[in-house]
Amino acid sequence: MDELIRQINAFGQPKVVVLGDFMLDRTIRGHAERLSPDAPVPVLNYAGAESSVGGAGHVATALGALGARAVCVGLIGPDEAGEEMARLLSQTGTDVSGLVETPTRPTTVKTRYVGLAQHRHAQHMLRVDNEVAAPATGALRTALEKAFRKALRGAAMAAVQDHNKGVVTDEGMPALIAAAAKAGVPVIVDPALIKDYRRYRGAMLLCPNRYEAALASGVSITDEASLARAAQAIIDAADAKAVLITLDKEGAYVYPAGGPGRRIAHPRPRHVFDVSGAGDEVLAMVGLAMAEGADVESAAALANVAGGLEVEQVGFVPITRGQVLDELDGMTGTRRGKVLDRETLSLLLERRRQRGQRTVFTNGCFDLLHLGHVKYLQQARAAGSCLVVAINSDASVRRLKGAGRPIIAQDERAQMLACLECVDYVTIFDEDTPEALLRRLRPDVLAKGGTTPVIVGREIVEAYGGKVVSLVEVKGLSTTQIIQRIMDTHNDSPPAPAPGRRTRRGRK
Repeated sequence: MDELIRQINAFGQPKVVVLGDFMLDRTIRGHAERLSPDAPVPVLNYAGAESSVGGAGHVATALGALGARAVCVGLIGPDEAGEEMARLLSQTGTDVSGLVETPTRPTTVKTRYVGLAQHRHAQHMLRVDNEVAAPATGALRTALEKAFRKALRGAAMAAVQDHNKGVVTDEGMPALIAAAAKAGVPVIVDPALIKDYRRYRGAMLLCPNRYEAALASGVSITDEASLARAAQAIIDAADAKAVLITLDKEGAYVYPAGGPGRRIAHPRPRHVFDVSGAGDEVLAMVGLAMAEGADVESAAALANVAGGLEVEQVGFVPITRGQVLDELDGMTGTRRGKVLDRETLSLLLERRRQRGQRTVFTNGCFDLLHLGHVKYLQQARAAGSCLVVAINSDASVRRLKGAGRPIIAQDERAQMLACLECVDYVTIFDEDTPEALLRRLRPDVLAKGGTTPVIVGREIVEAYGGKVVSLVEVKGLSTTQIIQRIMDTHNDSPPAPAPGRRTRRGRK
């Protein structure tokens, strides 16, 4: 996991050519509260409409969100839909200079009608497609090849998203892959739902889902052995270097030519809301990673994370590089736990700082954790993106509080704090003050409770431009008061029978 984090932190902004079927997705929403008097069909009372890019446009926008520079190559018609799609892509920073306008076919538009019953319960009622899916031939195919060759200049990778709508063809695609190879640009493909993968001859990597892989290979995928057979059959048909088969909630399977294959499981259970766009996100993440020199397995592992984040969204929502890093950091934290040494913590905070996140630091003994502590920590967490709690070691507490403290040992105190949702990291320090930690970690905010008259470390934090905040005091709640209440209660109670002492009736 640390190696994946190191790699993605080192990624630049490579140019990636996106070739495929670009579409415009339109959604018309309305209230469906009655049936038509003319026919037994719902009447949709118009409430609004929205448009977004679809098809290969998902890959382009996903690449942009991940930090790559996407260049689109595909077909649009001389119509309002084509203009709208080009505008939406341009707004994300995508280069649309490779979109070829053709008078012989319209821009592909998929219009979905969504009805709301009782102003809720959205229901997809109907989809209307306006498209011409015939293979591009003659002058149109020549224009596409010219746009593709031009886009290859300075590119590090070409990503092909094939929906079998005429841009990617059996006759034309091998020539485009050969042109990319001549230009030194590898090609990766998210294939169409077709049986014959010879269309993609010469591609470096193919990324089908389980169903597509089974159809193309003729192998019923049920276990590890059948995955390997399906992958090898695809490699043989397409003369590819590797195959990445996505497996929904089971993760992914990566297989280089000749094997062996390797399963990549999701790092945590996924709450799947919508699988649409997951394959596009996988293709984009693989494209970025391999453009930046990652090997197939590392690219597949990153793609598995990005695809997993995508299925937790409703509709297609491009995943950012920062989200992938946050997920990897969380996976690292799950493996190590929240309680970290200062060296590891320093590295994690630096990664967060590079992504613009604001770190809050607080410290204390936190002996006998109580509601006052929790409210205080929640206040501190609200001041930034990440809360670090530094606790005094047992030896440090004894020096500060006396021989009878702490009541709870340092490891137990640290683990209890780590269980709080508002706490991101916990570290233990043996010094009497946190000054050395502050110099090492350089938090953006130093937070202390309102009862603290002098905030130790203020000069250190303010010297490098950090902020010091004094939190609102939670009155009536302190460890000292709780200990005193326990002692008072114990002193007022009759002494308990000594262990093994018998009562008058001779019973224990």
